[in-house]
Amino acid sequence: MKEDVRLIDATLDGDRAAFGHLVQKYQDRLYSAMVHVTVNRSDAEDVVQEAFVRAYLKLDTFQKSSGFYTWLYRIAFNMAISRRRRAKSHLSLEQSREVAGNEPISSDEAVGHHMVREEANRALYGALSRLSEEHRVIIDLREMQGCDYETIGQLLELPVGTVRSRLHRARAQLRQLLTEPPTLDGRNEHSGPADEQTT
Repeated sequence: MKEDVRLIDATLDGDRAAFGHLVQKYQDRLYSAMVHVTVNRSDAEDVVQEAFVRAYLKLDTFQKSSGFYTWLYRIAFNMAISRRRRAKSHLSLEQSREVAGNEPISSDEAVGHHMVREEANRALYGALSRLSEEHRVIIDLREMQGCDYETIGQLLELPVGTVRSRLHRARAQLRQLLTEPPTLDGRNEHSGPADEQTT
């Protein structure tokens, strides 16, 4: 955090290269987070770029009592949510496959093992895509980014108690989606569009 503050001070003093170091430090982490918020790689790239631009322009408003990444994430998160609401798009199975990506496999890896892993990835990302927006984001922050409850609370502007209860519901919903048998159209039984569900 001290290094971030030093780079921020240097940027405010006119050293543009200092902000470039902040970009290099956090762009991959922020991109990974925004992929799970936007559920679209292209949108995530756009959001990350725009977030860094906005952070640069508003850097003099940054309160050094909090972490720079927390502040940056909040900017990107708000931009991603606004973008999603404007688009009003729903993640399809094909889009969820795009989010999951194709993992490279070694030459000696058994084909059967790869197929099982690919199916598991597809099921996981398909289930994640059908969680409500609030649940998907909180699962990503806790399980994929490893944030503690206090940090999640800061990022989402929620009390820690709400973070705990929302995470509990999100995990329960995800388990249900992963264990329900799929119907003929590929969706899990008794599961509607997740973004219509409430937290």
